[in-house]
Amino acid sequence: MLELKNITFSVTEDGEKKEIIRGIDLVIPDERLVVITGPNGGGKSTLARLIAGIEKPTSGQIFLNGEDITEKSITERAKMGIGFAFQQPVRFKGIQVLDLIRLATGKHLSVGDACEYLSAVGLCAKDYIDREVNASLSGGELKRIEIATVLAKASVLSVFDEPEAGIDLWSFQNLIQVFEGMRREIKGSSILVISHQERILNIADEIIVLKDGELVAHGTRDEVMPQLAGDTESMAGCCRISELSGLAELKGLADRKGEDFKC
Repeated sequence: MLELKNITFSVTEDGEKKEIIRGIDLVIPDERLVVITGPNGGGKSTLARLIAGIEKPTSGQIFLNGEDITEKSITERAKMGIGFAFQQPVRFKGIQVLDLIRLATGKHLSVGDACEYLSAVGLCAKDYIDREVNASLSGGELKRIEIATVLAKASVLSVFDEPEAGIDLWSFQNLIQVFEGMRREIKGSSILVISHQERILNIADEIIVLKDGELVAHGTRDEVMPQLAGDTESMAGCCRISELSGLAELKGLADRKGEDFKC
């Protein structure tokens, strides 16, 4: 279980203090898929970075399973079981996909075991296991490889910062299937996703809405979705994939790319 107590985060710009996160109190229980949404600039990604340890709060405390981790580094938090997937995955010239998965587990996995994680995210393992994690990979491929490393790590809390960013429609549809699979196998862990996407909101157990750095709503999907529907500002950035799918078909984009199929 993750608990945030009165978390604030501020920066100084042009000599003036600017509050990004304002007094957030939040509990993310075990075995839940929780989505944080809200208007652009509301503090969603900043909150994710605070949880992962990339940023340190100006004030307040963060607890993981009862232990205060506020002052712990990103490396220490990773060792405790917090996994983080960046909005834009990092490329590593000279490092193969197999190496990256082995690093995530901290074990010398066999090729067969590593391939299972790639298959779980919809990639044809034999086509990717020996590839370098570099610019030759598409945004969708990088996203799924990064998610495979999070799966391999077996995190107690997996944090995904706008996983839909920079990927095409068909890769996004595969991404939804990955999250649905993770939700089914969530035993002993939790998933936190930062997203504007309606289809991701629809598979959430709980939804949190941030606006101007403050928590303005938190509840089950059935409790919060009607509130979002009536909040035009919060929904302004949300994307209805069903509408995009229809548009894609009209434009002749229905042929799925080879990267979207499992072997």
